[in-house]
Amino acid sequence: MAAYKAINQLGQSLWLDNLSRTHLLEGGLATFIEQGVSGVTSNPTIFHKAVTDSPHYRDDLARLKSAEPDPERRYEALVVEDIRGACDLLRPVHEASAGDDGYVSLEVAPRLAHDEAGTVAEATRLARLVGRDNLLVKVPGTPEGVRAFERLTAAGVRVNVTLLFSLRQTVRTFEAYIRGAGAWLDQGGEPKRLKAVASLFLSRVDTLVDKRLEGAGHPRAHTLQGRTAVATAKLAYQRYLDLFHGEAFAALKAAGVRPQYLLWASSGTKNPAYSDLLYVEPLIGPETINTLPDKSLAALADHGRADLTLEEGVEEAEAHIVRLEGLGISPEQVGEELQKDGVRLFAESYDRLVELMR
Repeated sequence: MAAYKAINQLGQSLWLDNLSRTHLLEGGLATFIEQGVSGVTSNPTIFHKAVTDSPHYRDDLARLKSAEPDPERRYEALVVEDIRGACDLLRPVHEASAGDDGYVSLEVAPRLAHDEAGTVAEATRLARLVGRDNLLVKVPGTPEGVRAFERLTAAGVRVNVTLLFSLRQTVRTFEAYIRGAGAWLDQGGEPKRLKAVASLFLSRVDTLVDKRLEGAGHPRAHTLQGRTAVATAKLAYQRYLDLFHGEAFAALKAAGVRPQYLLWASSGTKNPAYSDLLYVEPLIGPETINTLPDKSLAALADHGRADLTLEEGVEEAEAHIVRLEGLGISPEQVGEELQKDGVRLFAESYDRLVELMR
């Protein structure tokens, strides 16, 4: 699609925020890749929907129920097959980009979100189990998860840090990557082996902040609605540029280490009053990724505009955050609340998914 290719040419990758055996076996993912989509993200909620809706799991699940006594291992067997299939479809993209693109993400069990050692062990195991160089293991951006991420990077494991909702959470992740990459190099690790992204969730931020603004009791509070997520993303990108194009990363960059790209997640618009491309068109810029559900990709192909917009309106973004704080709304507190809620929701989806395996 023209919009996909135009955005690619501006330096941003588009990934599909969906994975199912239907997409794999009926050609949907292959078509997206031909059109310019260059990666895939997944999570327990996505897989729950896939297993529930797609007929292509029934035979394998019936076989696994007779051969594998552990429901969680049944789920793992199903999902790993899908992940490997997506990785294989994206391998030409991965090779053509010299390892910069063409990745598929698989989530560590959400119950480990506050278990640093458990996350390290499980992420390492999953990376070995899948056995694909273009796998990113998803680790939550909780304090324990970020510490695990640093250790995994120091061990050469490629990671997608997920469930980031604020500037502070995102910068903490960047700093952990820089420390972990330094440790990896100190051990003689190959610089180009490392790959990491930081997934900043967007639509959920506006959903919660808008609700707080409705109760703020200020006559102009409504004028701030629907702006917080984009403002946060623009400021996060500025911190990305400061860190990864500044002195803090200079030695690692010279050695050949890739920066940790920002990934815009939860980028399907939830409020029907807002543009269906609210989290796409204002956030196009180099060295970034936007992962979109099928519906948003279709909207982008139909009426999306591709322009370099990510560095526009930075002063306005800063002013927006100041206005929020003036109304007693702290974006950092919102981020902490959303992260806790995100861990809970993914855990619930994971539990429902495992229950389907019984």
